[in-house]
Amino acid sequence: MNDLLPPHDFIDALGEAYELLLEKALQKAHQSGALVHHMIEESRGDITALHRFSDDEVIKLEEYLKRDLFDAAQYLEKTEKDLKYWLDFDVALIKREFWNQFTEAAGHTRIALNQLREMAKNTGYLSGELIGIGTIVCSQCGEKLHFHKPTHIPPCLKCGGTLFHRQRF
Repeated sequence: MNDLLPPHDFIDALGEAYELLLEKALQKAHQSGALVHHMIEESRGDITALHRFSDDEVIKLEEYLKRDLFDAAQYLEKTEKDLKYWLDFDVALIKREFWNQFTEAAGHTRIALNQLREMAKNTGYLSGELIGIGTIVCSQCGEKLHFHKPTHIPPCLKCGGTLFHRQRF
């Protein structure tokens, strides 16, 4: 963890970097015609906000973003429902611009789902990791945790569990 920032400021900064990384990857994907998940790593050098994080933290951030996009794309592919149902809470709680970017990126990611499936066979979520938005379920007790913006996943508030998954559809 980055020792230069207090823990709360660090989480907020990491959440902002998550949003910036998604935005920049989408811009690059539009310019090049490439898929969003390919542009995530290429966008790293263009985001000055990432310079306050270690290389390991930036790599984890990229992995978290890819995991969230993969999960959303898989939901779209399997259910053909609107992505707002994947969230399991009111879309109005999310900044409109971020939601639009995330939805667009999830749609692009759907195209590359087979490639991502190999990379992210185990899409488990662990406390301490960063999550973008949505709802995850404690694998131990079934308690739901809802996330309206990028932040760290805490231990389960009900049982203290540390392993989570998306609600299966």
